[in-house]
Amino acid sequence: MGNTPLVDLASLAPVPGARVLAKLEMLNPGGSAKDRAALNMLLDKIRRGELRPGVSVVVESSSGNLAIGLAQVCRYFGLRFVCVVDARTTEHNVAILRAYRASIEIVTEKDPETGAYLPARLRRVRELVENTPNAYWPNQYANPLNAQAQEQTMREISTALDGRVDYLFCATSSCGTVRGCSDYVRRHGLPTVVVAVDAAGSQIFGQDRKAGNRLIPGYGSAFRPPLLEQDTVDEVVHVSDLDCVVACRRLMEQEAMLVGGSSGATVAAMAAMRDRIAPGATCVAIFPDGGDRYLDTIYSDSWVAEHFGDVASLWTDPRTALEMV
Repeated sequence: MGNTPLVDLASLAPVPGARVLAKLEMLNPGGSAKDRAALNMLLDKIRRGELRPGVSVVVESSSGNLAIGLAQVCRYFGLRFVCVVDARTTEHNVAILRAYRASIEIVTEKDPETGAYLPARLRRVRELVENTPNAYWPNQYANPLNAQAQEQTMREISTALDGRVDYLFCATSSCGTVRGCSDYVRRHGLPTVVVAVDAAGSQIFGQDRKAGNRLIPGYGSAFRPPLLEQDTVDEVVHVSDLDCVVACRRLMEQEAMLVGGSSGATVAAMAAMRDRIAPGATCVAIFPDGGDRYLDTIYSDSWVAEHFGDVASLWTDPRTALEMV
């Protein structure tokens, strides 16, 4: 786990002379950046005997990737895993969880106060933990071990580039990745601008923003996670569902890369910041997962047309092939 490739994306430079690299976290064993957090939040307790095979029950809320990471770790160590998901979770992810023999709780009603699924999911987690003997809730949104796992991600990036990282683009959900990478940057005095990439309609960066329904899971949140501290990020860019889809499709067209929604969002955010990126800068985007989990949404022509209309020209028109929106 870890030591994932860092690859050049030659066609995506936001300004002349800039270098763009992607950290391919989809090449972790469970298919995402969340594998690191899943292992780190459980391993020490397993080693100390606080989580015991055949006895302990891990309970967590997840929209997909962390769930799969935890399911994999729990299956390997013989722990029972109960995952609380919601109605937006794809059938593909549910099938993967069932293959790992995870128990699945599906929340179908949104929280009446916020209109979001996440508060309702977290309530169900608390109920399950309270009523399940030997249950443990890692709580990805507040667990410092989530962020600590991602310090290694930034260490790998920094080592590969001799510390010469001008901009780092991280999609945000639990904020473990952006917090862990930021902690490493600050501790080692790197000159890196840490950019948090959030979904339009997310509430991570302030309740003054208008909440909205989000079609693409994997980044964004209905509340500000405790892991996010005041000085964690230098810049915040909000990406719409459409811009996310267009970026993913253009990555496929221009780089032959099938990436997930949060990966495409980092590229859309980089394009949105092109006026503030200096020529010759080195930009790194963390790609949390691959596109195989989005075949029925982002990469489905019928799904895209249903939600956005006839927009294919945004990624197929040769006049815009070298620019991101």
